[in-house]
Amino acid sequence: MTPVLFITYYWPPSGGAGVQRGLKFVKHLPQRGVRPIVLTVDPMQASYPAVDPSLEAEVPADVRVVRTPSFEPLRLLAALGGRGAVPHAGFASGGKEGLLKRAMRWVRGNWMIPDARRGWVRHAVKAAIPLIEQEGIGTVVISSPPHSAQLIGLRLKERFPKLRWIADLRDPWTDIYFARELMKGPRAQRLDSAYEAAVLEQADAAVVVGPSMRTAFAERHGPQVAAKLHVIPNGYDADDLKGLAHHPLPTDRLRITYVGTMAGSYAPQAFFAAVAQAMKHAPLPIELRFIGQVGPAVREAAAQAGVLDRCVWNEPVKHAKALEEMASAHVLLLVIPEGPGEEGILTGKLFEYLAVQRPILGLGPVDGDAGRIVAACGAGAFFTRQQVEAMAAWLVARAEAVRAGTDHGVTGGLHTRYERREAAAALAALIRPAG
Repeated sequence: MTPVLFITYYWPPSGGAGVQRGLKFVKHLPQRGVRPIVLTVDPMQASYPAVDPSLEAEVPADVRVVRTPSFEPLRLLAALGGRGAVPHAGFASGGKEGLLKRAMRWVRGNWMIPDARRGWVRHAVKAAIPLIEQEGIGTVVISSPPHSAQLIGLRLKERFPKLRWIADLRDPWTDIYFARELMKGPRAQRLDSAYEAAVLEQADAAVVVGPSMRTAFAERHGPQVAAKLHVIPNGYDADDLKGLAHHPLPTDRLRITYVGTMAGSYAPQAFFAAVAQAMKHAPLPIELRFIGQVGPAVREAAAQAGVLDRCVWNEPVKHAKALEEMASAHVLLLVIPEGPGEEGILTGKLFEYLAVQRPILGLGPVDGDAGRIVAACGAGAFFTRQQVEAMAAWLVARAEAVRAGTDHGVTGGLHTRYERREAAAALAALIRPAG
C-alpha cells in the first residue's frame, strides 16, 4: 500500500465538525490502497474548541498516530484575561464586547498570522522529517484550518523538493466570513495574503470542499493555481448511522433542531422572525432546539422576535448523540453565516443532515453551494434573509404535515453521493495518480 503522511491539527479527542473530515479520510483510505500515518498535536498542549473522546474509538487500530508538542498563544491569552477573553472564530459580540476581549481580538488578528495555532508548525516539521525519511513517504496531505498547518508544507517542500504536497482546505482563508472581526491592519492583511498565495502556488494539488471556494481561489491566484484545484465535498459516514437510535417524533408540536455552533455573526434574525410569524398560523406549537455552543447575540435575537420561550438550549454533545438529535427533528435548521464568501460556505453538518433524511430549512444564499446541494437532493428549502414570509409559510406547511401524519421525511436517496467513501476514493486518486 502507498504510505501517506496525513497532517491535521484536529484529531480525536478533539470534537466538533473540524475533526470529522480528516478522521473519515484516514478511516477509509486503506480501502483504496493508501496507508495513512497521522501527524497531529498532543491534546494536552492543544487549544481545541470542543472535545469528544468517544471519537477515539473510530481511529483504526493499525493507524500510526504521532503527536507532537505545540506552543499555544491562546493559552497565554486565557491566563491573562480568562477563558472568556479568548477570541473564537465568528464570536465577536459587537458593541457589548469588553475592551479586554476586543484587544485580544486585535492581537489575534495582527500578531498571530495566519492564526493562533501557528506555534505548532515548527514542532510538526521537526516530527515530519524523520517520518518521511524512515517510512519512504512520497506524499503528504495537510488538512486545514488552522491554515497555519499549511506552513508545514512550505517548510517540508524546502527540505524535500520532490515531496508531493496536497493541501486540503476545508474553509476559505483570507476571505473567511469572520475575517472582518479580526481587525487586521494592512501589514497583517499583506502577510496573510502572501501565505495563502505561497501555499496555493507551491502545493502540488489543492483540495477544496465546494465550487465557490475553487472559483474564489482561482480568481485571486490565476490559471496556474486553478489547474491544481480539486473539489472533494464533505460528507457523511454510513457507519455512523448503523444502530442509530430513532426516537418517535412528537406529534403535538413542530420540532426544529439546530446542531452545532451559532454566533451572532450568523445573523439568524430572519429565521426567528419567520418562526414568530408562523406561530400565528401553524396548527401546532413550534419547538426550537439548539444543540451546541450558541452566542448571547443569538439568544437576544430570539428574545427580540418574541420566540425565546420556544427555545431549548443544550450544551454540545458527543457525535453519536448529535446524530440522534438530528434524526429526532421534524425540521433541521442550517444557517449560513452572513458575510463575504457566504455562498461558498459548505459546513460538514449539512451532509449529516442529509443522511438522517429530515427536511432542511436553510437560511442563506439560495444559489450558494449549500443551497444548490439541498435543492439537488430534494432535501428541503433555502431562503434568503429577505424571504421571511415565504419561510413562515413553509414552516406552517411542515406543521400541517405533522398534524396530518404525512410528514415522511426526505425520500429518493439522492444524498448517497456524499458518503465518505466516495470522498476517500477521490483523495486516493490524487495520492496515487494514474500512470
